[in-house]
Amino acid sequence: MPQGNPKSGELYLHFKNKMYQIVTVAEHSETGEELVIYQALYGQFRTYARPLKMFTSLVDKEKYPEVEQKYRFKLVEQQDAEKSPAVIERSDGQQEKVLQVEQNAKEPKTPEEKMMAFFDADTIEAKYKILLDMSDCITDHMINNMAVVLDLVIEDGPIEKRFDELKNCLRTMQRYETTRLR
Repeated sequence: MPQGNPKSGELYLHFKNKMYQIVTVAEHSETGEELVIYQALYGQFRTYARPLKMFTSLVDKEKYPEVEQKYRFKLVEQQDAEKSPAVIERSDGQQEKVLQVEQNAKEPKTPEEKMMAFFDADTIEAKYKILLDMSDCITDHMINNMAVVLDLVIEDGPIEKRFDELKNCLRTMQRYETTRLR
């Protein structure tokens, strides 16, 4: 059953109507318990960890009688993701329902869309081009997130210097990127 077997890259809709993407399933180093690591696809794109049993559990109908969704997190097929409503948080703190759109269907416009396009890009060249497009809206928070995804450390300092350092790191990575099987 797919519900009990989350895989990296899969999309799940929380019963409170927010979309998440699976990063991985990890093992707790002390207890051996399986943990689902997942990232919000809204707001500040925070990353969370939840025990697999809890992630795949049923919605508590006594606590949430109005909820129609059976499971706490429902697997969303890729073709359905384009039609699935998601809730995003706007900068003014209000929430707004939007439709998920296939990333390749349109050019990313908002800083959040650009950052997600950066995360989803298949090559360092593509990431570099997206980064250049983000020069007008880049923030320290975005640089930190991109550095984590690339397994880099970008030291604190003026944002222009940090942006240049990230660009230089990507350029270096481009020189060694190959298309051979790894």
